[in-house]
Order: sequence, then C-alpha cells, then structure tokens
Amino acid sequence: MYFQVHQPYRLKRYQFFDIGKDRNYFNEEKNIQVLNKVAEKCYIPTNALLLDLINKADGKFRIAFSLTGIVLEQLEAYAPHVLESFRSLVDTGCVEILNETYHHSLSFIYSKEEFRDQIKLHRKKIRNLFSYKPEVFRNTELIYNNELSDFISSLGHKGILTEGADHILGWRSPNFVYKAKTTNNMKLFSDVKISFCFFHNPVNHSV
Repeated sequence: MYFQVHQPYRLKRYQFFDIGKDRNYFNEEKNIQVLNKVAEKCYIPTNALLLDLINKADGKFRIAFSLTGIVLEQLEAYAPHVLESFRSLVDTGCVEILNETYHHSLSFIYSKEEFRDQIKLHRKKIRNLFSYKPEVFRNTELIYNNELSDFISSLGHKGILTEGADHILGWRSPNFVYKAKTTNNMKLFSDVKISFCFFHNPVNHSV
C-alpha cells in the first residue's frame, strides 16, 4: 500500500484594490483550519494504526508514503506533532518515501527544467526532514510515458509508480514488476487501487 498525502495552499479573496497593497495571496487561517481538521480526523489516527500494525507484524508490514513538499511545509509550520508521527513511521525502517514534484504539479508536461527543479527540491525536503533518500518516483496523477522513464532514470531513480489502468495493462497483472521499454534499469510498479486516498476536503474521504 502507498498513501498519497497532499494539502494545497488555499487562495484568499483578493480584490482589485488589494494590488500593490497586499502581496499575500493565501488564506492562512483557512489553511491552518483545514490542515488541523484533517490531521485530527485522518493523519493522526491513521499513522497510529499503521505504526501499531508495523509493530505487531515485527516489521513484515510495509507501506510507502508520497508526501508533497507543500503538505510538509504546512505540517512544519502548523502541526509539527503530526510531522513527528510520520517521522516515527519512517524510523521503523518499514516505510518508504516516494519522490515526486514538490508542488504536486503537472510540470513534466510543460517544462522539463521546472520538473527537474521540483524533484530536486522535494528530495532535499525529504532528506532534511527524514534523513531519507527516495529511490522510487511517483508523478502527479500517476502520469507516465517512456520519455518520463528516461528522464527519471537520468536523475538516479530505480523505479516509477504508474497507473494500473485496465485499458493499459490489458491481460497483464498489476501484481508484477515491469521494465520500462526504453530504460533497462527502470522498474515500473502499477497502482492496483487498494491504497487509501485522503483528499483535502474531509467530506470526500474515500477508500
């Protein structure tokens, strides 16, 4: 199982007459409110459950997290105790952290330079917070093509998480590791739709 964790920065009501007077475009109060609400209802109890499962299984229960850079920024600023719960999981040695775009963006489609910068920025954030070096990459919305495989391989990754869509896999099973067509050392892992997806709106939580 892997868990995608993301919280966007929410924009505040910004009017024409604010131009030149106010350079803060974000609704900090709303950001704090939503983050704390989701943390109490989702992150904290889920992390506690996962840690308990890891301990009961003597390290045989393993998971992965894809934590965006901006959710980590918000946890650092507004909920450091929640960030500590993620650290406790990583410290077990049973949790892998995936590399991704820092801002949960679609930059690969528009700018390879921006894409590379966000990946490096995300790696740096993960290293600073968890003393961890990710080796598997997850692109936003699991977008994948062979060009991405070549690009990610050049940055030193060993694998990519991809969308396990039936129309792409066909007769193939998502329960196997595949090799990228154009990159000999790049492994492809298919999302088999058993992961929990936690959205920023608590009403929309789904499994």
